[in-house]
Amino acid sequence: MTSKILPKLVVFDLDYTLWPFWIDTHVTPPFHKDKNSIVDLHGKKVNTYKESTLVLQKLVELKCDMAVASRTSEIDGANQLIKLLGWESHFKYKEIYPGCKVTHFKQFHELSNVKYEDMLFFDDEHRNIIDLSKLNVTCILVENGMTLQLLNEGLRQFAEKHK
Repeated sequence: MTSKILPKLVVFDLDYTLWPFWIDTHVTPPFHKDKNSIVDLHGKKVNTYKESTLVLQKLVELKCDMAVASRTSEIDGANQLIKLLGWESHFKYKEIYPGCKVTHFKQFHELSNVKYEDMLFFDDEHRNIIDLSKLNVTCILVENGMTLQLLNEGLRQFAEKHK
């Protein structure tokens, strides 16, 4: 990735984007650290996608602000897991509550003063991609979890759109 044209805000969904489950269905908060892993209430190991942390670290290196937009009703569990994963410092903004992602992005715009066209968004749900593309957000559909390759593709598409 050699482009100097970078998004002012990179936004991630959580469920099936940064981690391979629905936090309100497949795991049971509260979470806690157990030796070298994070487990849920029943001792079930909670994993992220293999490259999620690397993706976030890459964006830190590029000095891109990041945010989370999640429609989950498991707000406390999502925030707790973000903290246990050591991701809390990566996200300048977090909008985690049920509802349309457009509402989340309107809040990001108000808080950050970043225009929609200066945002890059990764999500596994096509409906969210459609909604936010209408606002001129560069959107990338995540089909098998976040990877560095997908991040680079998103950054490439963003730069191409802004030439």
